[in-house]
Amino acid sequence: MAHAIRFHKTGGPEVLQWDDVPVGEPGPGEARVAHKAIGLNFIETYHRSGLYPLPLPSGLGTEASGVVESVGPNVTEVKAGDRVAYCNGPLGAYSETRVMPADRLVKLPEGISFEQGASMMLQGLTVQYLLRRMLVVPKSGDTILWHAAAGGVGLIACQWAKALGINLIGTVSSDEKAKLAREHGAAHTVLYTKEDFVARVNEITGGKKVPVAYDSVGKDTFMKTLDCIQPRGLMVLFGNASGPVDALNTGLLAAKGSLYVTRPTLASFAMKRDELVAASQELFDHVLAGRIKVGPRQSYALKDAAQAHRDLEGRKTTGSTILVP
Repeated sequence: MAHAIRFHKTGGPEVLQWDDVPVGEPGPGEARVAHKAIGLNFIETYHRSGLYPLPLPSGLGTEASGVVESVGPNVTEVKAGDRVAYCNGPLGAYSETRVMPADRLVKLPEGISFEQGASMMLQGLTVQYLLRRMLVVPKSGDTILWHAAAGGVGLIACQWAKALGINLIGTVSSDEKAKLAREHGAAHTVLYTKEDFVARVNEITGGKKVPVAYDSVGKDTFMKTLDCIQPRGLMVLFGNASGPVDALNTGLLAAKGSLYVTRPTLASFAMKRDELVAASQELFDHVLAGRIKVGPRQSYALKDAAQAHRDLEGRKTTGSTILVP
């Protein structure tokens, strides 16, 4: 038996339980992984609250790093003893040990720690597809808008954009977070609690607006963000931190300049193993070269996952957070 965080009903952080769970041996195409660190991501609050419904009871979490203990038949991707990380397998990462589909695991380079691995896989691969594989791909010299620039995804985006020569305008909620975003490469920051971010984007771009805007906040920012985008530009809505966006009158997209809107997920961009491995390698190369610095800014014991959720939803965290078994 091993311990895992599970929930038997939806609700606030208090529904998270520290359960004993059987692990078992890996079957064909599977590997058993002993976790060393587990990533905390906002999507897990959606699962726990019921915003994204799941069959109950359920495990939680999709991102972790650790060591392969054993593999089942027909596994060629990894072997016992390999250091690995993952971010897009089935739910259940909030656990001490688990069995995983082996094709969802990637080998973690020796120069990257377990703590870094669990801090960056979901967030880093999210930035990879957002900046490198969307319908509109920003190029060196472009200016883009990124909401929640001091969050885990945002801080990686600030660094990756700078490495690509892209000027990132990051919105943040406090002076402390603005400083943090700039230290990580944001060309400009906007304190949305005190400033009109639409007016600031127009000011920064000389009225040209941005070719792409990236929004993980959702309901509170979506409509105003459309006013920051150039004609034929792209609105990338990749999260709902403030709640889901209401039904959109698509006529607004025409009125605001024939805009595109997309609601992508990492799962769609990492379905094939070759895509997952290639994206991971690009992320690892940036980290090993020092162009992107990652690591947890907060750490909680796995059994204290409920408190981690409270702090995450209360905007008391910055950057990446891990849970330690």
